[in-house]
Amino acid sequence: MDTLETTQAPASDLRAQIVSALETCKDPEIGLDIMSLGLVYELNIDGGSVLVKMTLTAIGCPWAQDLFDEVKKKVEEVPGVDACTVELVYSPPWSADMMSDDAKMELGFL
Repeated sequence: MDTLETTQAPASDLRAQIVSALETCKDPEIGLDIMSLGLVYELNIDGGSVLVKMTLTAIGCPWAQDLFDEVKKKVEEVPGVDACTVELVYSPPWSADMMSDDAKMELGFL
């Protein structure tokens, strides 16, 4: 749900800024951003609180906590965001089909 106080940027602007921040977070093994890889499943904004539901390319990734910490930090740097929670989800399981066409090309899938 995208509800913001009137003193904050419109919901669509805030969402765009958060997505831009997420596009700077790179998967440590693959080296592409988590948005292009399709790792972010949900982005919920409620006032200044943001919930990012995301997955990993592989269960048991040793860099998972580092990636979650980076996501939280970068989202919380967006003006209008007071707090970010990152929730790990495994359903549906991630697959290469979830990647953007650009990411697929970069990795040689297309």
